[in-house]
Amino acid sequence: MITSVHSDDYPPGDLAWRALVANIHPTAWRNPTYAGRYNLLIIGAGPGGLTAAREAARLGARVALIERTLIGGSRLNAGCVPSKALIRTARLYAEMRCAQNFGGEEPSDPKFSFPEAMARVKRIQARLSRNDSAQRLSESGIDVYFGDARFAGPDSVLVAGQILRFRKALVATGSQPVIPQIPGLIEAGFLTNETVFNIRSCPRRLMVIGGGPLGCEGAQAFCRFGAHVVIAQSDPMFLPKEERDAAQVLSDALARDGVEIHLNTTVTAVRTEGTTKLVDLLCDGDKSTVSVDEILVGVGRAPNVEHLNLEAAAVVYDRAAGIRVDDFLRTSNPRIYAAGDVCLDHMFTHAAAASARIVVRNALFMGRKRLSALTIPWCTYTDPEIAHVGLYVREALEQHIPVRTFTILMHDVDRAVTDGEDAGFVKIHIKSDSDRILGATAVARHAGEMINGISLAITSGIGLREFSRVIHTYPTQAEAIKMAAEAYMRTRLTPSLKSLSSRWLSYFD
Repeated sequence: MITSVHSDDYPPGDLAWRALVANIHPTAWRNPTYAGRYNLLIIGAGPGGLTAAREAARLGARVALIERTLIGGSRLNAGCVPSKALIRTARLYAEMRCAQNFGGEEPSDPKFSFPEAMARVKRIQARLSRNDSAQRLSESGIDVYFGDARFAGPDSVLVAGQILRFRKALVATGSQPVIPQIPGLIEAGFLTNETVFNIRSCPRRLMVIGGGPLGCEGAQAFCRFGAHVVIAQSDPMFLPKEERDAAQVLSDALARDGVEIHLNTTVTAVRTEGTTKLVDLLCDGDKSTVSVDEILVGVGRAPNVEHLNLEAAAVVYDRAAGIRVDDFLRTSNPRIYAAGDVCLDHMFTHAAAASARIVVRNALFMGRKRLSALTIPWCTYTDPEIAHVGLYVREALEQHIPVRTFTILMHDVDRAVTDGEDAGFVKIHIKSDSDRILGATAVARHAGEMINGISLAITSGIGLREFSRVIHTYPTQAEAIKMAAEAYMRTRLTPSLKSLSSRWLSYFD
């Protein structure tokens, strides 16, 4: 869990840090005095909890929001916001080094300050925390409590010495980093996404354990800052759930940036010699040792279900899979719902917010909104980005759905070429006997932006044919989607249709 409310890494004179803390866990905050049953009680003030609290309060519900540590959850404090701020600085630094590709000259001695880059991260967090501040939430009619929440019964929660009763409750406690059981790792010390944004100097040598989104994003960013980065991934490819050619493009990009890559490799042990951490690796029976200054662990996340006393509320859960919910996000206790990382396979900020909206409708207004009806896109924010929505080909075939795929390489897209960002592709999968879009993968500098249009199409039932009719601004990298649609339309011009068209035109000769 994120517990660094008053980190010693940030001195009292750091105004951004002080402003951030004043918003997300003010030191002088006093919890409200309980004054009657809540329509909706929410445990966890991350993206899911905040969304549900605001929606319910806006609709007139009496709402309690309980947060153990920092309002904003991983999104603001240890995930999307700080990581993307740091990635943006790393990208600028990388672009400075390739200025010659654009007719410029690489600075001979580019001035760069890692502490200043991290200070920028904190300034951005402080700015974005204003909307999520405890004071603003309170002013919107939400009772904000700080403290450890534990269920005291099927319709009550104990927090900071008070028993709060509810008609309906939402558990939105999020997730935390999985710490692999590697001998010597804990003794040697390591970083996770919850601590890496508090460091004040860039490690000279960094070992990244894990080739998922967090590991790949972190490896590329720190390498661009000048660290010698070694990444160890136990699978034979990065991002094991993604398209294989997408993962290969990412692997090539990391190698170009200078990341030392060890695929199909297991970290077997860690030990220290002075301030140096020695990491033992095993790959196909071959053993090796890497010397580093820091270790970043990014092997996955686990739901936060500990210490909630869920047994007292008769809520069924699993420590690995999280709280068990039905398609309406109800738990085994019909009074209690769950949303976000604590119960979903898709551990994304936007998935947490979307599932929280379902809970508000279903819990308070007898709604029948289903989790399975959601279309959830996602993106890994490396360079290039890798974004996906809908079904992969393998998933469609498992469901006995025939698939056709239309692929556009980014080096055929004019804007990608002019930008010098022509690595990657767009793939759109459709049902063979129609233009219905089943899923898509985009690998491009702005893939996260590009995938949103396809997500809209899937949600709205818009087929690939319609994309060919939409006029896109020129030139943009998103034109790759229109090019895929035009490729589909060309397949509809069968020999018989072409013959009929030719005969029609011959009448006018």
